[in-house]
Amino acid sequence: MDTNILIVDDERSIADLVEVCLKNENYNIYKFHTGAEALECIERIPFDLAILDVMLPDIDGFSICQRIRDKYFFPIIMLTAKVEDMDKIMGLTLGADDYITKPFNPLELVARVKTQLRRYMKYNSSDIAAHTETCNEFDFLGLVINKDTHKCSLYGKPLALTPIEFSILWYLCENKGKVISTEDLFETVWGEKYLDNNNTVMAHVARLREKMNEPSRKPKFIKTVWGVGYTID
Repeated sequence: MDTNILIVDDERSIADLVEVCLKNENYNIYKFHTGAEALECIERIPFDLAILDVMLPDIDGFSICQRIRDKYFFPIIMLTAKVEDMDKIMGLTLGADDYITKPFNPLELVARVKTQLRRYMKYNSSDIAAHTETCNEFDFLGLVINKDTHKCSLYGKPLALTPIEFSILWYLCENKGKVISTEDLFETVWGEKYLDNNNTVMAHVARLREKMNEPSRKPKFIKTVWGVGYTID
């Protein structure tokens, strides 16, 4: 099956480099240098992943990310020359799945693309065998999450979750009543080694709470255990 990847970067040398690296992996590449062109293409092409530069001449990458998340769930990787933590948290909170700072190692970029695609394909493939757990649905306090259909609803209204957001919520539900450390949650969901000062989990939990209309101070579902991690009880 063809894999379509969107690249949006106004630095033509960077966009060309990313294009060459990913074409070598036999991906179909759609490359643009403005946000307007990219958004128009998204309406026509079924994408499997997007790589967005933060700084663009017309629409910033964060806005494009937010527009994509209004309708689509494919993975988004942000590219930026900025290294400030707040920029990273903003991107993840708006629905990005990963974040790479320029200059970057092309091999690392390709590896991250493959990781995101594997995760996306896993949760969107109908013929992937079910996990060993006998329980594939949780239903409590108005929250329903089903692992087989990869659907989630709250008080009867569907929740549009990205694959990572779904994985976080499922893992917490699967361990209902237990406190899951930030490190455990990250290494289980992302499949990578957790590093200190990693705000990725916090940003995604914040995004989940926002979608669930949860107050940050007294959430009903995902609760913070300060200095440890998160729990659903």
